[in-house]
Amino acid sequence: MQATEIVLPGIGEPESLTVRTRELAIPGPGQAVVRVEATGISFAEQQMRRGKYYDQPAFPFVPGYDLVGVVESVGSGDLGGIQPGQRVAALTKTGGWANRVLLDTADLVPVPDGVDPADAETVVVNGVTAWRMLWRKTRVAPGQTIVVLGANGGVGSTLVQLAAHVGIRVIGTASAGNHAQLRDLGAIPVDYRDEDVPARVRELAPDGVAAVFDHVGGPGIDDSWRMLAPGGTLVSYGSAATKNQSGNPRLPVLKLLARLTWWNLLPNGRKATLFNLWAGKARHPKRFRAELRHDLGQVFGLLASGAISAQVARTFPLAEAARALRYAESGGVAGKVVLLPEPATVTG
Repeated sequence: MQATEIVLPGIGEPESLTVRTRELAIPGPGQAVVRVEATGISFAEQQMRRGKYYDQPAFPFVPGYDLVGVVESVGSGDLGGIQPGQRVAALTKTGGWANRVLLDTADLVPVPDGVDPADAETVVVNGVTAWRMLWRKTRVAPGQTIVVLGANGGVGSTLVQLAAHVGIRVIGTASAGNHAQLRDLGAIPVDYRDEDVPARVRELAPDGVAAVFDHVGGPGIDDSWRMLAPGGTLVSYGSAATKNQSGNPRLPVLKLLARLTWWNLLPNGRKATLFNLWAGKARHPKRFRAELRHDLGQVFGLLASGAISAQVARTFPLAEAARALRYAESGGVAGKVVLLPEPATVTG
C-alpha cells in the first residue's frame, strides 16, 4: 500500500510544506493500517513549523497531531477489539497529515456510529485536552465560574461546552466578531482586545473564579493567576504569546513552569498547574491508553448525543495543507481547521 503524506522539511513558512508518496509497511502484530478520513491543524503545528514545539522530532517529518479514519487492515495478535471497517480516532502528535497511517491498535479509540469524521476530528486532541483539564486538573462544581481564554478556539470551544453542559458558568475571551458564537455555546463573552479582561472578570465574579484555563502564557499569566478565588486553580496549557520569540523553544516553557511552581509555594490556597497531555505515557502506557479511551469516549458520547456540537472552522483538502495552515494562523478562527484527504486507493 502507498501513503501520501505532507512533509514539514524544516523551519519555514506554511508554503514550504511538501507532498511525498511512500510505501506503507504491512501491519505487524498489534498494528493496523488506517485510511485517514480527517485530520486537523492545531496550535502544535503552528509551533512546529517555527521549530518552537517543546519536544518536536528532527526535521523533516510529517505533522498531524490527531486523526479520524477507517481501519483498512490489521496484523496478528491482540488487537484490542479493533476490526477492519471500524471508524477510529488516534492521537499521533506527528504523522497524521496523510491519507494512510500505520498505528498500534492499542492507540486507537472507536468513534460512535453516525458521527461525521470531520466532526469527530474536532474533539480528538481538543476534546481530550478539555476533558482532562476540567475533570482531572480542577475540582470545579456546577454553579461555580471559570474563565476560558481563547474560548472560540478548538480547545476553548470544546471546554466551554463541556463546562456549560454540567451547569458551570463560563466567561470566555475572544475578539468581538466571535461573541455571538460564544453566547450560543453557553459562555459570557469578553473582548480581550478592547476590554480590561481582569477588571471585567472581577465585575462578573467579584470573589474570583474557580479556575482559569490559559493557553497564552507570557506576561499575561499574572492576570490569570490574579483572577482566581481562594481555592481556585490556574491551568496553563500553552505559550501562544511566545511562539514568535527567537531562541531555545524550551526556555519559555521552563520559565512558565518556574513561575507556576513558585505560586504553588505561596500560602494562599490557590493552585497552578502546567497541563501536559502526554504526561505518564512513557512510564505507564497501559494506564495512559485506558484513560485516553475513557476520556475521549466520554467526549464522543456527548458529541453523538448532541450535548456538545462540533466546531469546524473550515475544511481543506489535505493537498492544500499549506493554505489551511496559513488560514489557521490568520487569527480569530472559530473552531478547528480540518484537513480531508482524498479517498485512498489500493496500489501495489
